[in-house]
Amino acid sequence: MDQVPGSPDRPRAAHGLPGCYRHPGRETGIRCTRCERPICPECMVSASVGFQCPECVRTGSGTGHAPSASRPRTIAGAEVTRGDPRLVTKILLALNAAVFLAVLASPALAAQLILIGRAFDPQLQELVGVAYGEWYRLLTSVFLHQQIWHIAFNMLGLWWLGGPLEAALGRVRYLALYLLSGLAGSALVYLLAAPNQGVLGASGAVWGLLGATAVLLRRLDYDLRPVIALLALNLLFTFTMPGISWESHVGGLVGGTVIAFGMVHAPRERRTLVQAGVCALILLVSVVAIVLRTQSLPT
Repeated sequence: MDQVPGSPDRPRAAHGLPGCYRHPGRETGIRCTRCERPICPECMVSASVGFQCPECVRTGSGTGHAPSASRPRTIAGAEVTRGDPRLVTKILLALNAAVFLAVLASPALAAQLILIGRAFDPQLQELVGVAYGEWYRLLTSVFLHQQIWHIAFNMLGLWWLGGPLEAALGRVRYLALYLLSGLAGSALVYLLAAPNQGVLGASGAVWGLLGATAVLLRRLDYDLRPVIALLALNLLFTFTMPGISWESHVGGLVGGTVIAFGMVHAPRERRTLVQAGVCALILLVSVVAIVLRTQSLPT
């Protein structure tokens, strides 16, 4: 959600995570607390501290229980599913692609989905925008792209960053992270940008994933220098290149970072409550910003 139509952008690189020792094709940021081998969600067995691999469990060097005796959970406490570890990421990719194809087939659809605060529509001969009750624009614009290079860059970022985060957080928490990051980016755009400036794209949500990646790597004690360099480079592009909505990037980054911090650092005994509270906080701040902006605009 970063682009004013017709403006340039830049691709976003991503970090690389090791593959599971039992499933090399699956990236993971989790390691067995005993042997330190990388393990994917399917191979994680919950232990008193962290997660252990099935071999350490079976040999008695771990929890002493069979793998089936403990339900493996992600670092955020979500129960690990046995299906596709990138299912939600693939669904989000499909939704973005579907909206892109729909706009190609009917270009007028873009005007109905784009984020705009308050503007006059010459075709409808009336004022339109979020200020006039079209709240849906705050989220539909997150799935809206008009140029092939724009959707390609954002979807590459979603694929590279989203897969490891989905595996580490769990599907529901990952989806909440993505949608709330996109909403936070839209809310800051609506609050600070000119009301007649149209903004579209998934970059606010993708920047939320970037912030969450930094939090996860820090939690796992990984080297943060690559992701910090990537973040600095993208911030440079955001604030120096014309036509890029910095509000969307910053809003998504802050929202995603706060949510991820709450998810991976929540105390185990109150984990669900803390995680829900952090998500509710970002939602509340976004709604308050939207309401204040709506009240400040002339009707």
